[in-house]
Amino acid sequence: MTRAKKTDLVLDGNEVKLRLTAERQKTKQVVHVDWVRFTCNLRAAPAPTVDDLFPLHDSPRFSDDVDRTKRLAQALRELPDPDFAASAQAKALAEQVCEALGPDFSVYPEIRKGHDFYRFRWSIVRNEVECGWVGYLASGDSPRQNAQAKTIHCNLYGTACTFAETGFNHGLANIVEATCATITRVDLALDFFDGFSGGMDRVKSEYQAGLMDHCGKQPKCNLVGDWCNGRARSFYFGSKEAGKQTNVYEKGHQLFGPKDDSPWIRAELRWGNKLRVLESDILRRPADFFAGASEWHSRLLREAGAQVTPEPVPTTKRLAAETICAEVKRNVQWLMDTAAPSIALCFEHLGNTDFIEEILFNKKAPGRLQKFSKQEISGAFERAFARVLAPRTGHARMASTLAV
Repeated sequence: MTRAKKTDLVLDGNEVKLRLTAERQKTKQVVHVDWVRFTCNLRAAPAPTVDDLFPLHDSPRFSDDVDRTKRLAQALRELPDPDFAASAQAKALAEQVCEALGPDFSVYPEIRKGHDFYRFRWSIVRNEVECGWVGYLASGDSPRQNAQAKTIHCNLYGTACTFAETGFNHGLANIVEATCATITRVDLALDFFDGFSGGMDRVKSEYQAGLMDHCGKQPKCNLVGDWCNGRARSFYFGSKEAGKQTNVYEKGHQLFGPKDDSPWIRAELRWGNKLRVLESDILRRPADFFAGASEWHSRLLREAGAQVTPEPVPTTKRLAAETICAEVKRNVQWLMDTAAPSIALCFEHLGNTDFIEEILFNKKAPGRLQKFSKQEISGAFERAFARVLAPRTGHARMASTLAV
């Protein structure tokens, strides 16, 4: 690393610390929202602006924005008609997010290739560097991606959250609620700028002593970095798959380099929605939701001088029910798309009675449904295909099934 690059890195690290310290002093919150992802349906996404729908003139609010406004309008005009509405709605969402983040943020005036199976994205930039994006439309035509094409997804990196205006998290919570969005990821960071007693060795010892156990279970752990020489260490425990993982690491070494003597330690908790429902209040009261992860997290907050009301985010049976419904829907979709022609021939040439008896004789459920009980499967059919149960026949009933 050259001297210039080293200096830039140190200055950036100092600015990060200054911003986090200022936020803490102003909000009296010791926990910082460090990463946010959420998804909303197109029908609940913001409506396109008049300027996007009818880009007939160039009348930006500020003269310095003339070129950016023209380029944004041109990007929309060049889209095929079927893609226009989703793109305009995604742009409107991106602009609302920028407004919540503050005046340093804007939407990059070119449509870029999407991420995470979205076909396109609007980049959210600060100093023309991407620090988040809003994705829309799907990159494929599988059933899952057809469903994804009906959504818009926002992904805000840690850089955006660090350099956003104080109170941005409340603005994001308002957007989530206004769009009926699902929060899919939130990272909550607790910084000890001067370190804490025992440091990283204490974290490892507390794990081995069972202090991080939760509900009688010890979470998985993973050690990263140079633990022999005490440099750039990270201690992970928990699981992304379970929607709760914590990383305690030497933040100063990350920002200033592993040879730096910064004592800065960060405990970063990642909540995910794979087995949980993340409420919008997690953005407004990050310390409470940090404390709700476990008693160990609560003790660490008390050590930082915070007074909180722990807010757990438990796994939910509702998501398990949704999983059953998804499997049932997938099974019926396969039946209608793939097996229907063969079934029709069997009914035609074997007769209804003989064919139905042959089917009922094999009572074993399909492989993906065998992990569920008959009662659960029955309930899933009733919930997922309620409209099919209405008195319908023939093609109308079949169409209703496929539409669910």
